[in-house]
Amino acid sequence: MATIETAPETAPVTPVRGMKKKDRLEVDRLFEALVRLQGSDLHLKVGQPPFMRVKGSLQPLKHEKLDDETMQRLCFAMLDDRQKKILDNDGGADFAHTCVVDDVRWRFRVNLLYQQGSLGMVARRVNNKIPDFKGLFLPPSLEKMCVLDQGMVLLAGVTGSGKSTTIGSMLNYINQTYRKHILTLEDPIEFVFTEDKCLINQREIGTDVKNFEIGMKHAVREDPDIILVGELRDVETFKTAIHAAETGHLVFGTIHAASASSCIGRILDLFPQEEHPSIRSAIAFNMKGIIAQKLLKSIREGVSRVPICEVMFFDVLVRKYVLEEQDHLLADHIKKSHRDGMQDFTMSLKSLIDQGLIDRNDALEIAPNREALMMALKGIGVT
Repeated sequence: MATIETAPETAPVTPVRGMKKKDRLEVDRLFEALVRLQGSDLHLKVGQPPFMRVKGSLQPLKHEKLDDETMQRLCFAMLDDRQKKILDNDGGADFAHTCVVDDVRWRFRVNLLYQQGSLGMVARRVNNKIPDFKGLFLPPSLEKMCVLDQGMVLLAGVTGSGKSTTIGSMLNYINQTYRKHILTLEDPIEFVFTEDKCLINQREIGTDVKNFEIGMKHAVREDPDIILVGELRDVETFKTAIHAAETGHLVFGTIHAASASSCIGRILDLFPQEEHPSIRSAIAFNMKGIIAQKLLKSIREGVSRVPICEVMFFDVLVRKYVLEEQDHLLADHIKKSHRDGMQDFTMSLKSLIDQGLIDRNDALEIAPNREALMMALKGIGVT
């Protein structure tokens, strides 16, 4: 496997000053290399050199292999007492880390973990500049979800599929367009927004507020128009988020699911069977839209990866199917409703191929329905 060399960072960023040399940590040298190589993720594992993900591919850095002592020295220096306690108790910890490179402050979302008794680390670089819809090549129909007054909008996908970036882009669109109060509850904070037309309060779990439950209890008393709740990972998170949507707020959240239609089952899996009818009702009448997303390597110069998006709006038929437990009909309805702004992964892949953003063979390789994509490329499909 080839090793990677240092390259200049070209992304537009905002310079800040004020960090002294003595404040730099040893691990910051690796974060600096990640920035200069324009990588997205840094992986540290005992017995291996540091690895970085560049343009979607994991590659080793020219560096000696890490031992346990070096790993602990690098990682523990980033932790405060609270984070050390979480790591000891849970075997893992999530937090944000900042590093200055050439007078520019960069943020990283860091996860520390233990595996086979050794400490490890995975860190994601958070872009300083929040891209707009056009810059991310997102479907224009996503704008319809930004003008809502209340309800819930979910971003679905696996870890690393760009969900946070898409939500950041949507919130920044609102920030540039409307005068509203945006409140975020994040663990940890990723994008730091610059206020434009909106008033924005960003609260980090564990730092600004003890936990998510307390944060949501406070949120409904803080006059927000829009609330970002982060990942819906348990019953309490979903219940508090849906309650906020019911009481007149626009709520954004993320969930691990492979497609828009499968999100319904993923949410129901959080609850016991006897609660499913009431949860289906809450979803049907409060959910406004679901965006499922994957990332694929781009072939256009200057563009590393682009999102493949499935978009489902909660129209009359979607609500009917959810209430009547006919989730199997959702995928076909999405495909037939493209004139209303909905699209499935096949339509998204075809659009990106037509724009010269992705390779045809790469698209066919990851297409959920290869035959449907081939037909669409030949001009045969939904009209």
